[in-house]
Amino acid sequence: MIKKIRKAFRENRYEYSLHAVDQSILRYITRKEILEAIENGEMIEDYPEDKFGPSCLIYGKTSLERPLHVQCSYPTRPKIKIITVYEPDVEEWIDFKKRRR
Repeated sequence: MIKKIRKAFRENRYEYSLHAVDQSILRYITRKEILEAIENGEMIEDYPEDKFGPSCLIYGKTSLERPLHVQCSYPTRPKIKIITVYEPDVEEWIDFKKRRR
C-alpha cells in the first residue's frame, strides 16, 4: 500500500481536503514537508471502514527530522486525498508510531 501511495504522490496524483489545508496552515506544515514524510514514511494505522472511505495514517520525518502524521485515502481513486496532517504529540504517541492507551 505505501509503495502505491508514494507512487501517486511522486506523480502529483493527490489533493488536499479543506481540513488538511486548514491544518497545514495552522500548524505551519509545508507541501514539501508532507511529501518528505510520505516518501520516507510508513503506514502505522489502517482505517478500512473510515466513514469517508478507506484511509490510513502514515508516519514519516521531514529532511529536518520533524515528525509528521499524514492521514490519506487509499490509492484506489485517480487522486489520493490528504485528509489531515499534524505533528504527533509525544504525550499521545510512543515513538510517534503507537498510540498511548
